[in-house]
Amino acid sequence: MIEPVELVIFDCDGVLVDSEPIAVRVHSGVLSELGWPLSEAEVTERFVGRSTKSINELIEARLGPALTAEAERRFLRLHQEAVDAGLTAVDGIVEALDAITLPTCVASSGSHDKMRHTLGHTGLHRRFEGRIFSATQVAHGKPAPDLFLYAAREMGVEPARCVVVEDSRYGVQAARAAGMRAFGYAGGLTPAQWLEGPGTIVFDDMRKLPDLLDRL
Repeated sequence: MIEPVELVIFDCDGVLVDSEPIAVRVHSGVLSELGWPLSEAEVTERFVGRSTKSINELIEARLGPALTAEAERRFLRLHQEAVDAGLTAVDGIVEALDAITLPTCVASSGSHDKMRHTLGHTGLHRRFEGRIFSATQVAHGKPAPDLFLYAAREMGVEPARCVVVEDSRYGVQAARAAGMRAFGYAGGLTPAQWLEGPGTIVFDDMRKLPDLLDRL
């Protein structure tokens, strides 16, 4: 039996705020300067959807701890400057949120400080205040299911009655591992084929999300 949907869990970067192009560009530039030349396409494949802890582990394996710390310092500074200069909400997400009547929350690989900054800058933070969860609160980030299971538990909803809106392959993998259905948003950086899989509906226009939810 297919369980009814009682909670929509949104990723943040790339789903609510159009921050992934900024993060990818900054990571590519910083790491190339420090001795690990990665194209934006390579950064997208390796990093998008992962937690900061997981990304830093990958960087440290390549550059060592000192340069990893320097990379994080440079990234945070440049990312904040770029966000302040022109971050916008994902196209169509405001219309979608206005039309969705189900309970919602956010579960992101980013830190609470980062989400306060990005969601605050785009005017979305107030929509989710008190219902925002970070990978810093669990042992393992995406693609492990920990974060989504934690969010569901805090919201008092069984995993089978949750759906996740994600834009990364690691995110949809985490949703599947948590026993949740997923919507893979392919309107950003991630190719649609990276999101396809069991229990996952791939779509490319956020304005379609309320109707897709209604059909479940």
